[in-house]
Amino acid sequence: MSAGVVVRRTVRGATALRGGRVGRPTPYQCFGALFWLVMTLAYWRVPLCCDAGQHAAVVERLKADLLHPAHTMADLPGEGSPYYGPYAVAQGVLARLTGLSGWAVVKLAGPVHLLVLLTGIGRFVRALTPRPWAPVLALLFMTLLWGTARILWSGYLGLMSMTTNLGYPSAVAIGLTFWVWAWTCVRAREDAPPVRFVGPSGLGGWWGYAGIGALYGLILLTHPVTAASALVGAVAIVASRQRGWRRPVLARWALAGAACAAVAVSWPYYDVLTLVGDTGMDAMHRQLYERMLANSWLALLGLPALWVRARGSVRDPLVLMFLLECLLVAYGWVSGHYTYARALWAVLVPLQFAAAVELAAPRPWRRARRALGGAAAAGVCVGFVTVHAGAVVPRSVDPVGFTQPTRWPSYDWAARHIGRGEVVITDGYLAGHSIAGYGPNLAAPIWPDPALDERERKRRAADVRAYLAHDSTRAERAAVVRRYHVRWLLLTRWHPVPEEAVVVAWSRRTGEVLARVRG
Repeated sequence: MSAGVVVRRTVRGATALRGGRVGRPTPYQCFGALFWLVMTLAYWRVPLCCDAGQHAAVVERLKADLLHPAHTMADLPGEGSPYYGPYAVAQGVLARLTGLSGWAVVKLAGPVHLLVLLTGIGRFVRALTPRPWAPVLALLFMTLLWGTARILWSGYLGLMSMTTNLGYPSAVAIGLTFWVWAWTCVRAREDAPPVRFVGPSGLGGWWGYAGIGALYGLILLTHPVTAASALVGAVAIVASRQRGWRRPVLARWALAGAACAAVAVSWPYYDVLTLVGDTGMDAMHRQLYERMLANSWLALLGLPALWVRARGSVRDPLVLMFLLECLLVAYGWVSGHYTYARALWAVLVPLQFAAAVELAAPRPWRRARRALGGAAAAGVCVGFVTVHAGAVVPRSVDPVGFTQPTRWPSYDWAARHIGRGEVVITDGYLAGHSIAGYGPNLAAPIWPDPALDERERKRRAADVRAYLAHDSTRAERAAVVRRYHVRWLLLTRWHPVPEEAVVVAWSRRTGEVLARVRG
């Protein structure tokens, strides 16, 4: 076929998302809808926990002041905080218009994020293969082929993790990443000579490349760690399709890169470039490297499928993506920037999706493919029984006693007494992660944030420890109260209430007490 010929791609039935005549739903549309319903119910039955308080606090600060939000957890300015990305601002607008609380917005976001994720997976897999069952298997493997160690971490979208972190910005960022990877696949394929494809991508001409770049920029502002994986994946996809870089191709992808940079650097709430050398979050992520094999070894069952693709072409997009994402994670370990352990999901996706594409092949299967199918089925069962079953099997109908999702207590009982913006000192791990989501501030924020100098945060934490010390004097405690304008104490049942404080409320479930500091 000569260069310059325009060929319209044949649509094989209804695609995972769009295109073709309206007919019977695809397997992925059926199973995806069922998965959305089941996981939405599973997500809704579990109380918000873990980092949800931080994200609820972000919404509360934006609800209070959309243009100049305060620090997410302290009585300080929030200028420069990467938590105030475009998606968070949109959530703040929603909260202001509807009057919803930060907790309610985070809870409602879960099903929406799941929809973006599911449609993104379907779109991306269909960009890789026309096999109708491939997206179904990709979803199955992506949620169950992790490891046999339970991990609840933002960006780790195993079935159990979804019950806690579907409402986080990382979930929607990963969903958008699958969407933009799919569009990148379409564009990269159109660039490859000698045929220019015109299909249902919906992104035409130079504006299409600018739109793709802008979406990468939006992901970067929404969740920078996920964006690192997204951009590395984009490089792999584009490089896999090119056989000699022509000037028009370079110019189009340069436009995409420029659009990404323009969106990122023009955001007024924080400077994304300051995050490049930031190390505040690295220490807490070291444990992800130390437990990486336990968290992911079942995904290695996809290595034979990836090897088959590599033998066909080492420039296969999933092969290149796997290699480059591995380099990103390795860089994090070698450099000490342990935050890049969060890119593990992007390392596993090529393994999981390669297995899905391979096992979606029509029968009859050869012996090697039958062996891979048996191993993958066994891995899915092992992952489900050891880690993920409790996510979708309620305790009331559980005949085995599967490990259930984490259930944190609510702090509504305390928040109703504390005024918005008033400062709290707490010795509780759960309270420290949750109370700011209701509107109060902490004397010492628990998370590093570029909006607050790390030395100042550590000084505040040291002052709080001094206040809570059993041998602290009343004068020492009074100095801390004056310095940070402390009004409230939220103490576990093991910590005595200081003599100058008055108990206002207590929790029957946890035994924690809320006390007001006199004066």
